[in-house]
Amino acid sequence: MFFGEYEYKVDGKGRLPLPPKFRQDFKPGLILTPGPEKCIVAYKTDYFKQIADELASQAQKITEKEEKKRLRRSQRFTFGNAFDIALDGQGRIALPTALKEYAQIKDSVVIVGANDYIEIWNPEMWETEKLEAERQEL
Repeated sequence: MFFGEYEYKVDGKGRLPLPPKFRQDFKPGLILTPGPEKCIVAYKTDYFKQIADELASQAQKITEKEEKKRLRRSQRFTFGNAFDIALDGQGRIALPTALKEYAQIKDSVVIVGANDYIEIWNPEMWETEKLEAERQEL
């Protein structure tokens, strides 16, 4: 389970460290994808495979044409923009330029634990998201 909020700087080569308590879980590798709220989502490789298998199973059950089209678009967006990443010897990952641009990440990030995965946010966008979540909870 991943939880907590961690601030890090992005170095000149686009690398950032993962929180030390998360590194062991991601040692076999991780998959980065665009998140729905303009963040980057990082999945453990085996968990991402489970998601892929579930989507394939759902696709076989859908009969409505528009729903199939929506699922195909979702799959294209998720898998077409996914990157298989490895941790370097210092526990860092290199953020792909396309994902950095998507999430509007420049020189710093906030890494947020989200139970089964982590999210990588532009700090200002994360503050906005937190405020929206607080309003929703009230």
